[in-house]
Amino acid sequence: MKRSVLLLGATGSIGTQTVDVLNLHADRFSVFGLSCGRDVETLYAQANALRPRFVASVLPLDETRLPEGTVAFSGPDAAERLAAEADADVTVLAISGYAALRPLLAAIRHGKRIAIANKESLVCGGALVDAALAYSGAELLPIDSEQSAIFQCLQNGGREEVSRLILTASGGPFFLKTREELKTVSLADALKHPTWKMGRKITLDSATLMNKGLEIIEASRLFHFDADHISVLIHPQSIVHSMVEYRDGTVMANLSKPDMRLPIQYALTYPERTESPSEPLKLDTAHPLEFYPADPERFRAIRMAYDALRSDGIMPTVYNGANERAAELFFEGRIAFCEIEDGVEYALNAIGNRPADSIEAIAAADAAARYAVDRFEKSLKR
Repeated sequence: MKRSVLLLGATGSIGTQTVDVLNLHADRFSVFGLSCGRDVETLYAQANALRPRFVASVLPLDETRLPEGTVAFSGPDAAERLAAEADADVTVLAISGYAALRPLLAAIRHGKRIAIANKESLVCGGALVDAALAYSGAELLPIDSEQSAIFQCLQNGGREEVSRLILTASGGPFFLKTREELKTVSLADALKHPTWKMGRKITLDSATLMNKGLEIIEASRLFHFDADHISVLIHPQSIVHSMVEYRDGTVMANLSKPDMRLPIQYALTYPERTESPSEPLKLDTAHPLEFYPADPERFRAIRMAYDALRSDGIMPTVYNGANERAAELFFEGRIAFCEIEDGVEYALNAIGNRPADSIEAIAAADAAARYAVDRFEKSLKR
């Protein structure tokens, strides 16, 4: 019997690669629902190819362009309403940013599997997500290549046997540049990732290493290890996706060519492994694998992430919200590349900590962080 899949964020990079995997395994999966933000043209094409029962978009949808019988949701909360309505066997959460938190909580209530590619919802809503999972019994499996790698490596021993989780980072295009050289980085430079083809925001986050900072917090939320048991290594080749060190000195590593379809498929088919569209890794022809320390003073995004994780409360939400707003300002040409870090640090210092014990508290912290970055931008003297 086919497993039904709800794909939230169907038109983005992760969403379209998920569609590739679903098409490859059409004998295993059916598409229950699709959502997008504003890319309705891609959504129409996907809907007519996959014929889901439900679709959703932030923008109004023309039902005459959808398959007969397909139910459409529209509006700012369309994805959340779809997640609440669509009781699929698997929900793939590929919505980007903080906006994914409410759809995630709605999907968890069904008590089924959630394959999650969104780190921001876990960074901001960790305690609420844990409580919802405990209540519903839903299963949360990671799609991010680094978190999927850790998930797979953790299957080789008991939790009490783990010394630390080791996240790898490509370092983006700038990890060898000095702070002085980074002052002149352009938008075009920042969007030239050396190994991964991703959406614009996550590519920028990889260049600033904010993405790795978010993943430090995400790993803590997913696997329930504290900051002292999570470390980062720069690995430019993006072949080793992450590692787990055990107390006997053994290090388990997950290796493959950089292809997001592999962790997407594993989250869909787990615990089974099946034929993949990804080309197998050939170590005899691979480049040498290099690893460098991620100096928290050189990479301020990583230092701030550790500080936010140790502080907990609303500070991880502030870290994420400030980064999202600073990224928007950089895309608009209103702040420089290095000022993304400056804006996040300004927000972390400006906002007092308090418990993140409700969706309202988290939303208020997110809004405060964005407002703080706007204040920071206005304070700059050009």
